[in-house]
Amino acid sequence: MRLAVGDLVSVFNGNDGEWEAEVANAGKRGGTLMCRIQSAGQRNPPDLWLLFAPIKKARTDFIVEKAAEMGAARIVPVRTEFTDAGRIKRDRLQAHAVEAVEQCGGTSVPRVEEMSVLARILAAWPEGRRLMFCDEALAGKGGDLSGASGPWAILIGPEGGFSEAERGMIGAMPQAIGVSLGPRVLRADTAAVAAMTLWQSRLGDWK
Repeated sequence: MRLAVGDLVSVFNGNDGEWEAEVANAGKRGGTLMCRIQSAGQRNPPDLWLLFAPIKKARTDFIVEKAAEMGAARIVPVRTEFTDAGRIKRDRLQAHAVEAVEQCGGTSVPRVEEMSVLARILAAWPEGRRLMFCDEALAGKGGDLSGASGPWAILIGPEGGFSEAERGMIGAMPQAIGVSLGPRVLRADTAAVAAMTLWQSRLGDWK
């Protein structure tokens, strides 16, 4: 917004890598960029989804921003039985994801989905996608992440935890792996960062 004609800026569209572009014209209502050279190839994250129960506004924003920075391919807010947050503004969260990717030099922006009921999502779960279930009941009791790379998802629960019905549904899924995030019960926003760090270091593109 502070650029003038002739200035250079890096641009990306999520498919064709990063390009060095020159401001060809600029006005109050818009402008034109001329792509000059490709400055970086396309860098796509692993096929990893983050499912989380929204919490307070600023902390939900934090989860979306960090998930985008850390390489989530899809971000899915879920409504559980104990989710306290009301409606979310998907467009606003998507804008946060775009800004986070811009800040960390990424070229792929994760899609933020509309909030859906967890039970409905799990009932239609893809057969080939494994689910890392971050279970606060395992705090201090083990529960290791294992498996191979490929389609995965991470599930972070609400501040009130999962209901017994939800635990039963998750436990019955052959794709689900219960994982401990250490000896202490973490806040939901901290748990999301810890879980993505664990997955990326074991199975993702940090190896």
